[in-house]
Amino acid sequence: MSFDRFLHSSVLGSLLAVAVLGAPSQSSAQSTESSVRQVLAPSDFARFAPRTALDMARQVPGFPIDEGESERGFGQADTNILVNGRRISGKSNGPVNVLGRIPADDVVRLEILDGASLDIGGLSGQVLNVVTATGGGISGQFRYSPEGRTDGVPFRWGDAAFALSGGSELTEWTLNISNEQASRGATGPELVTDGSGVVTDRREEDFENFFDQPGIAGSITKVWPSGNVLNLSAEVNWFLFELQERSRRNPIDDVEQTRDLVETEDEFNFEIGADYDFSLGRGRLKLIGLHRYEDSPTEARVRTDFSDERPPTGSVFDRRAEEAETVLRAEYTYNALGGDWQWSLEGTHNFLDIDGTLSVRDDTGELVQVELPGVSSRVEEDRAELTASYSHALTDRLQMQYSLGAEYSEIRQSGLSGQTRDFVRPKGFVSANWAANDALDVAVQLERQVGQLRFFDFIASVNVNQDRVNVSNADLVPPQSWLLTIQAQQSLGDWGSVTLSGFFEDITDIVDQIPIEGGGQAPGNVDAAERWGASTNLTLLFDPMGWQGLRIDLDGGYTRSNVVDPLTGAERPISDDDYLEFEATIRQDFSGTQWAAGIEMFYSEQRPSIRLDEISLNRPTRPFTRVFLENKDVWGMTLRGSVGNLNDRRIEFTRTIFDDRVANEIAFSEARLREFGLLIRLDIEGNF
Repeated sequence: MSFDRFLHSSVLGSLLAVAVLGAPSQSSAQSTESSVRQVLAPSDFARFAPRTALDMARQVPGFPIDEGESERGFGQADTNILVNGRRISGKSNGPVNVLGRIPADDVVRLEILDGASLDIGGLSGQVLNVVTATGGGISGQFRYSPEGRTDGVPFRWGDAAFALSGGSELTEWTLNISNEQASRGATGPELVTDGSGVVTDRREEDFENFFDQPGIAGSITKVWPSGNVLNLSAEVNWFLFELQERSRRNPIDDVEQTRDLVETEDEFNFEIGADYDFSLGRGRLKLIGLHRYEDSPTEARVRTDFSDERPPTGSVFDRRAEEAETVLRAEYTYNALGGDWQWSLEGTHNFLDIDGTLSVRDDTGELVQVELPGVSSRVEEDRAELTASYSHALTDRLQMQYSLGAEYSEIRQSGLSGQTRDFVRPKGFVSANWAANDALDVAVQLERQVGQLRFFDFIASVNVNQDRVNVSNADLVPPQSWLLTIQAQQSLGDWGSVTLSGFFEDITDIVDQIPIEGGGQAPGNVDAAERWGASTNLTLLFDPMGWQGLRIDLDGGYTRSNVVDPLTGAERPISDDDYLEFEATIRQDFSGTQWAAGIEMFYSEQRPSIRLDEISLNRPTRPFTRVFLENKDVWGMTLRGSVGNLNDRRIEFTRTIFDDRVANEIAFSEARLREFGLLIRLDIEGNF
C-alpha cells in the first residue's frame, strides 16, 4: 500500500466515522472544571518568590513534570502539562520552555486534573493545568548564571536569559532570548591491563568541553470571542561545542606518547509551529503544523605523537548531517454516546542526509582518506497515522479512556545498501483514572506503542576516540511494545503528597548492537526484551508540626530489564538502560525573612554499554551534593549562591575489549578515574 493511498483512505474513514456517530448540539470542548482534583493559587508559592510559571510548577507537591518524548511526530499527548486547558503543540519548544516564558504575575491558578477525563487523547494520571491571564502591558524577567570550577576550567560568564511577555484580554505573546553555556573539565589517571591483568600502560589525562547554545524563541496566542484559538511559535538556536582531551601515556614496552583528541560541532536549527482550534459543525477541529530543521557539521580528530622519531598516528572523521521533520495533524473532538470523542489524522515526513569522510594517517604520518562504505547516505520516512479516542465516566469517581489506531510508514535509504520498505503497525491504549477518595487517585494504562527509529543507526559511523566502527544497516524496523503503567497519588493534606508509579514493558524488535551479514556490527533489531520498574515522588511539609518553612522532596526510580544477547545467546540487561535514579532536596525558608537555604543531592546509574567485542561502563563514585543560600529580595531580585560537589564525586570509566567475547578472551582493559573539583555558581533573577 502506498503512502498516498493510506492517507486518502484514512481521511475518508475519519469523515465517515464522524458522520455515522453523529455529534450533539453543543461543542465538545470539555470544561476542565469537572476534572479538577486540586487547585493551587499563586499565594501558595509566595514563599518561593517565583518569577515564572515554571518556578511554580516545579514546586507543586508530589508532582514530577513529564516533558514527554517528542520524537515521533506529534501523536497523542505524552506530557502531563497543559496551559489554559490546551496541549502544548511544540517539540524542542516544549512545556518547560513554554512555562519558563510565562511570568508568575500572569498565573491565575494551577489545577491538578484527571487526565483520562479530558478530551485530549493520550492523557492519563495526574495532569497539571496552568491557567493564565494577561493583565495588559509588557513585563519581563531575566536570569544571569555565572559559574566556575576549581579544576582550572575557564570561568563561565555567558549563561543568561531575557524574556518579555505582553498582550491583552484575548491576545498573549512571549519572546525569549537566551544563551545556555557550560565549561566542564576533569583530570585523573587511567590504567591499561592485558588479558592476564598485567599493567601495560599508565596514563594521566585532562579533559575539557565547552558549549554555547544561543537562541531566540517566541509565541503568540490569539483567542476570539467565539472561542477559536490560534497559537504561533518559533525558535532558532545554535549549538557550538568543543571537546579536548590530552592523554600522557607511559607504555611498559614502548616510548612515552601524547595523544590529543578534539571534537567539534557547529549546529544550527530552527522550529516553527502553528495550531488553530475552532468550531466546526457540532464539534471542534484543531489543525496543527510544524517544521523543524537541523544542520550539524561535526569533526572528531585524534593524534598520537611519540617521543622518538616515529611519525604521528591517528585519524579524522568529518560528518555533516542535515535533518528535518514536517508534521501536519488534524484533531476533531465532539460529544456522542455519553462521552467525548477525538478523531485524529497525522502525516509526517522526516529525512536525514549525511555526508561523511574518514581519513587515517599513513606510515609517513600524513592523512589519507579511506573508503568506508555507507558513511554517506540519505534516509527518509513518510508516515501517516489515524487514531480514534473515546473517554467517558463509568461512575462519579471512575473515568475511562480508550484509543485505537494504526500507522503506515515508508522508509527509504539511498546508497549501496539502500532500499524502500513499508510497515503497518496497530497502536492504542485503554486507561482508567479512579478517584478512590478525596485524597487518593489511581491511574492504570495499557498501551500498544510503536517506537521511533534513530536514522543515524542506518548509516555507517566511526568513533575515533574509542576505535569503534558501525557499518551500515538498512534492515532496521521500528520497535513495538506493550506498556502497562500504574500510578497512585496520595495527598497528605498539609503534610504534602506522595506518588508511586510502576511499569512493565514487553518489547519486540528492540534495537541493540548486532552482527551484520558480510562483516562488522551495527545497531539492529533483537526479537524481544522486557523492562520493568518503579518510582516514587514524595514531598513532605513540616509546617503542621511547627517547623515553619521546612520542605523535603524525594524522587527515586529503579529499573530492571533483560534481553537475549545476539552474540552469546545469554540473557542480560538492555545495553545502556537507565538503572537507578535518586534525587533529594531539603529546603528551609526562614519565616519572617527573605532568606532560604538548602541542600540538593542526586545520583544515577546506567547498565553497561555492550558491543560485540566490548563492554564499557561509565558510573559516578557517589552522589553529587550541592548546598545553596538564597535571598529573595535584593533590590527586587532573587540571588542564589551555591557550591556543588562537596563530597568529591568522581567518575569511573571501565572498558574491556575482547578478542572473543563468547569465550571471554580479553585483549585489554582500561580503568579511568576522573575528578572535577567544586562548582561555584551564582543565579540572579529579576522582573521588570
